Amino acid sequence: MSAGRSTDSQGDGVIHASAIAALRDRPRTGLSRRTLVRRSLGAAAGLWAFEGIAGTIAFLWSASALASPRVRVGSLGDLIASNAGLPVADGFPAYVPAARAFVMTLDPDRGGWLPGSDPTGDGTALNVRAVSQRCPHLGCRPNPCVEDFWFHCPCHQSRYDRLGIKAAGTQFGPAARSMDRFAITVDAAGVLTVDTTHVMLGPLPVALGQPGLIPPRVPRGCGG
Repeated sequence: MSAGRSTDSQGDGVIHASAIAALRDRPRTGLSRRTLVRRSLGAAAGLWAFEGIAGTIAFLWSASALASPRVRVGSLGDLIASNAGLPVADGFPAYVPAARAFVMTLDPDRGGWLPGSDPTGDGTALNVRAVSQRCPHLGCRPNPCVEDFWFHCPCHQSRYDRLGIKAAGTQFGPAARSMDRFAITVDAAGVLTVDTTHVMLGPLPVALGQPGLIPPRVPRGCGG
């Protein structure tokens, strides 16, 4: 066997060492399978990370846009104007979607809201109260009835007076307490702000006919 045949292919169908080395060292064109897989995995991971970050940003933006913790309601005049057709001036609860709360004047004869701050949510000193839209029973939204000035929960028939006080007795539904309350402030211009980060549990139910519960204006208003 000659020296040339020991290192090169001489037509005998065998690729020798020099030919293998030349193939190995030859510049490659295109992508190898390993490189293609690596780049595909990297692209997929990058896309997943981008979608996660974008989703988080979108969620935080929408949450902050829809539910600010301190909601400026406006004055009593603003609330009356934005609820035309409802007897808000007479103490009827007005719904404020931004706060997810009902706002009502405690004593309409006192001439409006008074400046001050009430972290307890009772609102007596300010003559205004903001109660949570959630029924303390299972979280449905009670609706105020213009016939009797009471709240009626559509889910399990719990009933509350116009200030959110639960009527005691099984005939008035299963809620174990009155509607929860938000901390509030009224500035010198009479503008109400509701602090939805401070929620106080509503007091215990009061029996019909006892002090602390405003009787309904008509029996079984709105079919309740």
